[in-house]
Amino acid sequence: MLKSMGAAKQAVHVNVGSDADLPVAKSAASGRNILPIVEGVVLVAALLAPLVLQDYLTVFATRVIILALFALSFDLVWGYAGIMSFGQALFFGSAGYGVALLARDLDITNILLVLPAGTIIGLASALLLGGFLLLGRHPSSVIFVSLGTLTGSYAADRLARGWYYLGGQNGIPSIAPMSLGGYEFTEGPAFYYLVLGILVVVYLLCRFLVRSQFGLALAGLRENEQRIAFFGYKAQKAIIFTIGGAISGLAGSLYAFHEGFVWPNMVGVVVSTQVVLYVLFGGSGTLIGAVIGTVIVEGVSFWLSDNYRDVWPIILGLLLLLVILFRPLGLISFVLGERERVGSFGAKPKEKRNAAP
Repeated sequence: MLKSMGAAKQAVHVNVGSDADLPVAKSAASGRNILPIVEGVVLVAALLAPLVLQDYLTVFATRVIILALFALSFDLVWGYAGIMSFGQALFFGSAGYGVALLARDLDITNILLVLPAGTIIGLASALLLGGFLLLGRHPSSVIFVSLGTLTGSYAADRLARGWYYLGGQNGIPSIAPMSLGGYEFTEGPAFYYLVLGILVVVYLLCRFLVRSQFGLALAGLRENEQRIAFFGYKAQKAIIFTIGGAISGLAGSLYAFHEGFVWPNMVGVVVSTQVVLYVLFGGSGTLIGAVIGTVIVEGVSFWLSDNYRDVWPIILGLLLLLVILFRPLGLISFVLGERERVGSFGAKPKEKRNAAP
């Protein structure tokens, strides 16, 4: 076991290389931990937002936070495990449809039932698809997984559009609000803080996961899958893919109740591509980059669509292209060095030097 973990560490360090080979930000060069500061600033801003925003902007901010939770799931599977999932919306939309059917057919809207149900739907969907794509005899190529997840998302979209029970092209409208006892969660500050609290809890769990020994194995698989798989670390990719599906299912459940309806696009290719852009723009493999990318992309889209209604998609596309071309590590790379993005495992080099005789 120790040899296996040592191999994982070596695989990570070999690919990270020396400090001279990496685009290290000033913060990393000075030895400061900037990541907690960035996370704290984002959290404080999120907590204060409803106090300064108008009502309709609070509703918009709630939607953005739900999408940030969705982006978090994709960053977990791509940024940390190297799984390019072009079908992440499959789990997001499946859970949305599942809780919508519970509300419509069984009149179940209790938050203690519908959110776990949506999470389980996302988890089960990801488990089935991940087992097929990732647990073969030989390591799955990036192209195979990308096309496999893309095909799953496209097939789900066509199924939803052609199935009358799911509402066909129109989806399922007029979903009853989530409830807890006699209280109903409608659009506004209460729903906002509920979603924000869920995002914070999931974020902390993901942060703990990627900084654990399990996260070290994921990093090794991402950097050198064949070498790490030789030591028995193979199922980790399927596990993290399943966890990502569960988080997507949770986000899809919240999105369905917040919007009040679900439609085929929620499981389709467009939403799957949208979440990829969030993470690319903010910076993959950081978690907080996915959140920041979602907020900026959605915020800029909202502003452009309001001020440049005819050409805003073109302007947004150009902005995204410029960021991807000139900052391939995302906007987060302006403040985080590569060392802090990758993370550290085990004792710090300074501590090792002090321990030496």
